[in-house]
Amino acid sequence: MSWKPTSNQETRLLRAKMNRDIREFFYQRNVLEVETPALSQAGNTDPFIQSFQTPSLSLGIALDRYLHTSPEYPMKRLLAAGSGDIYQLCKVWRKEESGKNHNPEFTLLEWYRIGFSTKELMLEVSELLHFLLAPLLPSLSQNNKMISYEQLFLEKFELNPHIANQEALQKLQKLINTFIPSLNTADLDHQAMLDALLTHCIEPDFDKDGLTFVYDYPASQSALAKINKRDDNTQVAMRFEVYLGQSELGNGYQEETNYQRNCSILQNENTQRKQIGLAQVTQDKHFLEAAKRGIPESAGVAIGLDRVLMLMADVDSIQKVINFPWDVA
Repeated sequence: MSWKPTSNQETRLLRAKMNRDIREFFYQRNVLEVETPALSQAGNTDPFIQSFQTPSLSLGIALDRYLHTSPEYPMKRLLAAGSGDIYQLCKVWRKEESGKNHNPEFTLLEWYRIGFSTKELMLEVSELLHFLLAPLLPSLSQNNKMISYEQLFLEKFELNPHIANQEALQKLQKLINTFIPSLNTADLDHQAMLDALLTHCIEPDFDKDGLTFVYDYPASQSALAKINKRDDNTQVAMRFEVYLGQSELGNGYQEETNYQRNCSILQNENTQRKQIGLAQVTQDKHFLEAAKRGIPESAGVAIGLDRVLMLMADVDSIQKVINFPWDVA
């Protein structure tokens, strides 16, 4: 059994500099650093994200708490309270397997910009990532690729991913059988098939030396992003993801501010959890009350800093940038 850290001193120095540079980046833009609880009475209802639960004692009464998977809910409460533009550097926890690109405990940078559109936020994300990465990655292109989710599928497969009729589903199954013959489509729904094609067939073509921003996801993948109904009557989620090569670094939203829709999203997610045999999660009533009082129109994004550090340190495993990853924590 080894007691030693899995990262080296060079990587620790890189992380310290990265954190200083992030704080300077936001200081120059008058974005306030905040802190919110890591343990909460409520958890993330998203059926694709699993929380750790831990019992705690308060005045001798046992109360369950959830380790947060993101500081999203309490940060939006701060927005509703008049905080203005805010950011947070924090540890978060998600129940998922430890692997090359995943550690159940990881570091997240999350920030919210009042009055920003997703396009404005994508530009700011680009500025930050170039600020952090360019000094260490001389081959990093200054030209970003910004492309819609729909255009990706049209270019690769001549398929509109927003049309979920039976014909489209049959074409998706045929595509998977062609491109990913080892994948069994019997239990895959429309979204899962799209995810498989994106991960296995589209992402490998992303520019290895440049940032790729994918925006306007299917409405079924909206989470807490606004939905936009387009002129052709299809609906898209006003969200984006940012990649460098195949490395997914961040996920941003045009934040949903409507109280009723936020309530519906959390309830529907819990219903989905029940349908697939997962335990339901306590909904965050404090967040919903803040939404009822009024969350300002804003855009927000979360960046996985350990993956950014992997690029800065030129290593192929997240365990090499974390001092004590999950297996030795």
